[in-house]
Order: sequence, then structure tokens, then C-alpha cells
Amino acid sequence: MPPSDGKHPERISVLVTQNGNGYEDGFVESFWAGLWAYGANPGPDTQPAVRAALSADAIRWQYVHGVPDPGLISPDTWEHDHALISRQGNDQIQLALFRDYQNNRPLYPLLHEYLRNSEVPVLAVWGRNDEIFGPAGALAFARDAKDTEVHLINGGHFLLESHLDVVAGYMRGFLGRVLD
Repeated sequence: MPPSDGKHPERISVLVTQNGNGYEDGFVESFWAGLWAYGANPGPDTQPAVRAALSADAIRWQYVHGVPDPGLISPDTWEHDHALISRQGNDQIQLALFRDYQNNRPLYPLLHEYLRNSEVPVLAVWGRNDEIFGPAGALAFARDAKDTEVHLINGGHFLLESHLDVVAGYMRGFLGRVLD
């Protein structure tokens, strides 16, 4: 996105997104339905689905789901994340973030307009098997950015955990092509 003050968008040379959504197309309904319900109507009826996302199993799933060889991913990743999320009071912070996430969606058209008007090149490197932000979200960048390079890799949401060298290779090639 452009700088928050909107005063210097010309300072952005390229955008690189790795399973970072900017389009409605990218939301995988099976993952987001409970979060949207909670954001629209936070309360005891909608909170359990969101709290489930804070569990050790759910956090592990985010790291290993869709990865052809889950053995590539260190358990330290999800164990560390779960330990941090489990700190006293942090559940309330996470719930507030989930409630607020829906406020990102109305900002997406501003991103799309920026991409159309700035002509900034975009690299989208995405896990083809991501069931949080699906590959349609990566492909959608091509609708607005004039110079878009999309790579869908046989991996999941945290693609850098399983395919760091592949992603880095695409990034080096892209940056070498678009930067002076």
C-alpha cells in the first residue's frame, strides 16, 4: 500500500507479496466464514470459532497444511507462535485483531486504484495450496497492476518455511528485471 500519509507513493519501486491478500478473491470461505461472522457480530455465539484459531493445532495447521513435505517445517515455528499467543491477556488482543480485520476489506479498492495509477510492478509468490489466502488472490493482482509476475508454488500459507530458496530465486529475478 502507499505510505499511510499518502504523500510519497512515488517512493515505492515495487510490491512483493507472499500469500499477502489484497483482493476479495483471495479469501478462502472455509477459513474466513467464522472470522467474518465474529467481526460482524462479536459475542458468545461467534467467539468459539475464532478462539479455535488460537489453538496449537490450528496454528500448526497454518504452517503445514498444503505443504507436500511437512517435515521441512520445524515444529519450533508453530510452538513458538502458540507460546506467544498463549501469553496472559493476548487472547483478547487476538480477538480484537480478528474483529478489526474486516476493516481491511474496504481499503482494497484503494490498493487496486494505486496499482492501476502508479504502474508499480508486482511480484506475487503464493502457496498454491494455501487455504487461508487462496491462489485466486495472487492472480487478482494482474487485473490492476500493469506489470505483474505471479508464481504459484506447491506449498501452503507460510511458503517461506518450506520454499525459501524458490521464493528468493523468483524475487531476485523479478527485482533484477524491474529495478535499474
